[in-house]
Amino acid sequence: MRIDATQFGSITIDGKTYDHDVVIGLSGKVLKRHKKLSKEKYGTSHIISQEEAADVFNDGCEELIIGTGQADNVRLSPEAQAFFDRKACHVILQPTPEAIQSFNQSKARKIGLMHVTC
Repeated sequence: MRIDATQFGSITIDGKTYDHDVVIGLSGKVLKRHKKLSKEKYGTSHIISQEEAADVFNDGCEELIIGTGQADNVRLSPEAQAFFDRKACHVILQPTPEAIQSFNQSKARKIGLMHVTC
C-alpha cells in the first residue's frame, strides 16, 4: 500500500485516484471517509468527532496518520483525542502532502485518514 500523490480535491493510492476523503485501514483497504459522523455533531468535517474516531479505529492500530487537508484545516475534537489515548493509538496530524510521506515511511500498524481539500 503506497500513497502516490495528492493535489487539491484528490489523492492517488496504488495508482488509483480518489476524488473524496479516504480512510486506509490496517488491511490496506481504501474506504470513503464517513465525515457525516463529524459534520452532524460539529457542522463541519474539519473537526473529527468521537463517533468518527470510533468508526476509523481498528483494534491493533498503533498509529493514525491524519492528512489535515492541503491548507491544514482538520483537527481532532478533545473527545476524539481522548478516545485514541485510551486505545494507545498515537495520532499524527499533518497537512495531507506531508501526511502521505509519513504514511509511506511509517513501519507501525497504521491507519490513514486523508482529507483532500482545504
